[in-house]
Amino acid sequence: MLKYQQVAAEIEQYINQYDLKQGNKLPVLEQLMSQYAVSKSTITKALELLERKGVIFQLRGSGIFVRRHNRPGYMSLFSTQGFKSNLGDRVLTSDVLDVSVTKPDATVAQNLGIDVTDDVYRVERVRFVDGEVFCYEESYYVKAIVPYLNREIVADSIFDYVQGALGVTIGFSDMYMQVGRLTETEAGYLGLQTDEPTLRIETIFHLSNGKPFDYSRITYHYEHSQFVVQANGPYM
Repeated sequence: MLKYQQVAAEIEQYINQYDLKQGNKLPVLEQLMSQYAVSKSTITKALELLERKGVIFQLRGSGIFVRRHNRPGYMSLFSTQGFKSNLGDRVLTSDVLDVSVTKPDATVAQNLGIDVTDDVYRVERVRFVDGEVFCYEESYYVKAIVPYLNREIVADSIFDYVQGALGVTIGFSDMYMQVGRLTETEAGYLGLQTDEPTLRIETIFHLSNGKPFDYSRITYHYEHSQFVVQANGPYM
């Protein structure tokens, strides 16, 4: 994790710890620089990251303010940090169906920018939030970047492991969304009926240097998944 990302995480933790509300004012730039013992450019980048995430908003000449959505149970749709960091006090658990090293098919290889002869970790799991089925997930990790996974790691947070144990810095993601109907297999994992509605999201996660390392296909339980998208500026 880069320094500005670490500072951003600490500021967000402070906001959550003290349950700051929409419109609460944060310390000015100079105070934040002193508090976290970092340069102006580091604080500026941390605040820009938090603004993109919808955690704060800045008013020129007025200060830095907390920005929070107030609907409980809604997750931010656009996040590069995985589910666990996005759930607050809600409890995330996983039923791990598969962790194995395999060769990617043409679609997976293309999305990860690798060859079909390269090794990937295939992860398959059903994820639960507060005991309710949330989604069915199939993910592929480039083994040259993520050299080891096991069931214990996969049952918790793969992104925490990748960033903490491996020191990998996650940069950005590309998301492709489609509303459709459940296949028989998907319905079985989610406890729903075949042909019921679903939201499918394919995501390619990149390192900070732009290299793809994770390609995920997630199918959501339409009754248990709720998302928020926080935008900056007007839509055109």
